[in-house]
Amino acid sequence: MLHEVRSWLSRRTSRTEDWELGRMVEQKAGRRVGLVLPARDEAATIGRIVAVVREALVDRTGLVDEVLVVDSRSQDATAEVAAAAGATVVGQDSVMSELVPAHGKGEALWKGLAASTGDLVVAIDADLRDVEPGFVTGLLGPLLDDPGVAFVKGFYHRPLIGDGTVDVDGGGRVSELVARPLLNLAWPQLAGFVQPLAGEFAARRELLEAIPFVTGYGVELGMLVDVLDRVGLEAMAQVDLGVRVHRHHDLQALGRMSAQIQLAASARLARQGILTQGPETTTLVQFRRPSAPGPAGLDREVVETDVAVEERPPLREVLAHYRPVA
Repeated sequence: MLHEVRSWLSRRTSRTEDWELGRMVEQKAGRRVGLVLPARDEAATIGRIVAVVREALVDRTGLVDEVLVVDSRSQDATAEVAAAAGATVVGQDSVMSELVPAHGKGEALWKGLAASTGDLVVAIDADLRDVEPGFVTGLLGPLLDDPGVAFVKGFYHRPLIGDGTVDVDGGGRVSELVARPLLNLAWPQLAGFVQPLAGEFAARRELLEAIPFVTGYGVELGMLVDVLDRVGLEAMAQVDLGVRVHRHHDLQALGRMSAQIQLAASARLARQGILTQGPETTTLVQFRRPSAPGPAGLDREVVETDVAVEERPPLREVLAHYRPVA
């Protein structure tokens, strides 16, 4: 680990418990705080998340001004459940509908940033179970306390729950197998982030509007690299949020996510002049057990997926076309 990273790790890492709610309300000092939740088919969890945040941080203390759920083409009742719990709900494709639609979590985050009004923007995933207000206050604490901090990443223990078994830190498989090796090799300044792919972060609006957003699953890694390039490591921090319990994806889905993360990394390495040639294809070939016998000698079904990722430009460049020049 680089010496500067070891020093940063001791100075810019905190716990949710370090940030006292009453003091944070005072430090808010008239700024607006918005919470953005990208959600696709999360009817089972979104209602409780919204209700917990609204009761503790909107209605009771006023720390949070806005709870915005971006419905990412859900096929279930995500939008209805979120609205009933007190969230403002926008459809992903209804925000800046003049633009050609894109796909993925990063697109929902980018559209959520466009639709939100917070000077400080917090984002958390919508599949969290047993969420507590500390998930939001922990992320906000460093931003409110130190004007030199522009971006805060969450981390946590992630239990992997199987059939009658619990691996207390078995989650985050893509982080350990893909993202962490990539960051250590190509961006060693980011090696101190415990959960580089965590969906929980907070940042100052002006920073988020100044960086591009990968539309797919590479959004978290791309954001870390772009923030580092924009403001430097000293303006970044991380907070221990405790334990995160959420649903897990199957191995093939993790493979597709991993491919998109590698494509996001490759694009940034190309911009830095480290890579001189992009990938020859964005098709990921996978194999799975077939439902019926396959060709002789190949008892596997071939699955081909285009994992290409798009990028939205910095939001402020797009909004310049919508905002009148003063």
